[in-house]
Amino acid sequence: MITPQLQQAIKLLQLSSVELDAYLEGELERNPLLQREESGEAGGEGEPETKAESKDISEVSLDEAPDSLAADAMDATHADLYSDASPGERSTGDGGAEPEVDGYQTGGAVDWSKAGSGGSFDADAEGFEGALQRAKTLSEHLYDQLAVCGLAGADHAIALVLIDGVDEGGYLRADLGEIADRLGCDLVRVEVVLARLQGFEPTGVFGRDVAECLGLQLKERNRFDPAMAALLANLDLLARRDMPALRKACAVDEDDLREMIAELRALTPRPGAAFGGEPASPVTPDAIVREGSGGMWHVELNGDTLPKLLVDQRYHARVSGGARSDTDRTFVADCLASANWLVRSLDQRAKTILKVASEIVRQQDGFLAFGVEHLRPLNLKTVADAIGMHESTVSRVTSNKYLATPRGVFEMKFFFTAAIQSSDGGVAHSAESVRHKIRALIDAEREAEGVLSDDRIVEILNEAGVDVARRTVAKYREAMRIPSSVERRRRLREAC
Repeated sequence: MITPQLQQAIKLLQLSSVELDAYLEGELERNPLLQREESGEAGGEGEPETKAESKDISEVSLDEAPDSLAADAMDATHADLYSDASPGERSTGDGGAEPEVDGYQTGGAVDWSKAGSGGSFDADAEGFEGALQRAKTLSEHLYDQLAVCGLAGADHAIALVLIDGVDEGGYLRADLGEIADRLGCDLVRVEVVLARLQGFEPTGVFGRDVAECLGLQLKERNRFDPAMAALLANLDLLARRDMPALRKACAVDEDDLREMIAELRALTPRPGAAFGGEPASPVTPDAIVREGSGGMWHVELNGDTLPKLLVDQRYHARVSGGARSDTDRTFVADCLASANWLVRSLDQRAKTILKVASEIVRQQDGFLAFGVEHLRPLNLKTVADAIGMHESTVSRVTSNKYLATPRGVFEMKFFFTAAIQSSDGGVAHSAESVRHKIRALIDAEREAEGVLSDDRIVEILNEAGVDVARRTVAKYREAMRIPSSVERRRRLREAC
């Protein structure tokens, strides 16, 4: 049977950093023996600090807990929640000879237990009701549409970066060239993903300036003609009310120009302003990947997301000595046991996140070095087997946890992708890399006679060593919203 303490440890593992801060704030209010240590905290004047009076998360050992809690921690079903790995910086790669712990190379120590901050977290139900009552933000609205639009893998990652670049008014403030360089992909691919996102609601979102935002709205109304395009290209003349110059630029008479301006005034120059709530906060990564010497990648926990709690031993000694009734003594003992368990669970949570992040980086070093085409097939079982944990634990760790890499910040679940076997018996290909190859082949089509059928794409991929069936190609093509070869051929002919 799973004990309440073990349920708490499992819950802590799957909380995001923001949810963890909120949860701990509630625990600090409920348990008088817990306190949050701020950096630079010291004893009062003339009062020397006594280390035994309070304990850091990293100083509390399993042996100091009551026997019942230690027995729960050793429960075989959940033993992987309590690994022996030490928190700190890890290196993964082919080179370098560093000390190993549990088969993992370890680097220098890192201060991973800095304090955070958060609000109250009284109950899950209250938080859920609060989420329903508050107005949805623009970012949340865009994320909801992204979840059902069919983008996956690298295209999904590009879309996430683009959504992060949208301000509260709905305008895209990110530079496409910089995104392409950071993700190691073509600028054309970023533009294709952006074109998909510009079809999201509210119409006009992802416009890079006022003209593009209004142009998207006009296109939806089927009112974007050459005259309107000329008007949008000369908004500065409209701002100066230079009507003669506008009529000349748009090649229309006075009545037509008046109607065109009325149409523009009916549009929404800030499509995101209709959404409530605060602007979405930037994602805070739980672990950070840095490139080291010799092609190695160094993984460390983000200290800003990991709280530092203390068990106030001085206050415990004072109140336990003054407890006169059995009820008081029981309450104090329960608070001490709960506080010890919590700080130990936070310590193990940090170790587990570091272990999983390090294995993900080891598995996906090709993506970090060369880009999305080198994303390897990976599943939860592979990572779980490599680090000696259960799949459910890895799943909890990777949910709502983010990894900051030189190519950007990604949710850990992004790095898990299905495998496509190699036709020559070599290394398997990730499903996302196969999708990328399919899109690249189709993007290279320039004339109707050169349009590739699904069968021809299968042949090309097989020649490249990718063992893929025609139905798989069709499924991936449809998921990427790419028309069939017949439809693409018709469109190219019409364009000519």
